[in-house]
Amino acid sequence: MPVTIKLTDRAHNDLQEIADYSLQRWGRKTANRYLEDIQTALSLLQENPDLLRNKSDISSQFKFYRVREHFLVCTKLKDVLLVLTIKHGEMDLPNRVLELEPTLVQEADLLHQRLVVAEKKRHSSHLKK
Repeated sequence: MPVTIKLTDRAHNDLQEIADYSLQRWGRKTANRYLEDIQTALSLLQENPDLLRNKSDISSQFKFYRVREHFLVCTKLKDVLLVLTIKHGEMDLPNRVLELEPTLVQEADLLHQRLVVAEKKRHSSHLKK
């Protein structure tokens, strides 16, 4: 069942860092191809969120999807897939996620609350019409 994909501010910042680094290191063509691969992965996950993998050696809270050298760190809330951060696989991913986990959980909870409020507003505006 398709889901809606939302990226946190942190995930957007990660994408910008990936773009900047790739552009500087390998040039525009390679950077664009890398970002297109991430976009393709997001589209695949939108259609089939079951592609996400548990990695209990890294985190019991989050699910992961590998795109080339990076991992999308995600959580699913009902019909919304939240991309919390995007980390390079060589960054000592287990320790980096463990370090970020409390903050990522808070960010996911906050975003979920905002989505619930937005849904309630959308629902109440339809009732008024």
